[in-house]
Amino acid sequence: MTKRLTAAAVAATLGLFAMGVSAPSAKADEPYWQCVTFARMFSGIEIFGDASTWWTQAQNRFQTGQRPRTGSVLAFESSGRMSRGHVAVVSEVLTDRVIRVTHANWGGSRGKVEENVTVVDVSDAGDWTAVKVWYNPINDLGTTVYPTHGFIYKAPQHPNEGVLMASAPVAPAP
Repeated sequence: MTKRLTAAAVAATLGLFAMGVSAPSAKADEPYWQCVTFARMFSGIEIFGDASTWWTQAQNRFQTGQRPRTGSVLAFESSGRMSRGHVAVVSEVLTDRVIRVTHANWGGSRGKVEENVTVVDVSDAGDWTAVKVWYNPINDLGTTVYPTHGFIYKAPQHPNEGVLMASAPVAPAP
């Protein structure tokens, strides 16, 4: 039987770990960040287009999986108000079911970057297919459960494909 994590249990277990840092209020001269532009720049994963297409585009190009790694991109499915999906970069892995992400254009921070926001895996199988995201206005995990595809890692799917491996004779030591 899998134990379901509640916001209160996570907050009690993590204490200050659960707190995310929000970007300050926008200024007229600050850029308006989209999640995909930010994720591409911050992670180095060269995928373009709406966030909802990243998981499919990553197949056969990048490694993907169900375990978070620092620097990987968590790909959210399209759902509810997120009709174009969402992508967020893992900034820290705290436990096997709790990470921090840095992402842009989320919730009340339209066009802004939020750093080190806590995300909790609430899936029954512990496979990161359902998450809750810290929501600063209520100082707790939000009430919405977001479906996700998983993580996209920067490493290419086939690292040696197209690479010519050569060796040179080694000169004997003098």
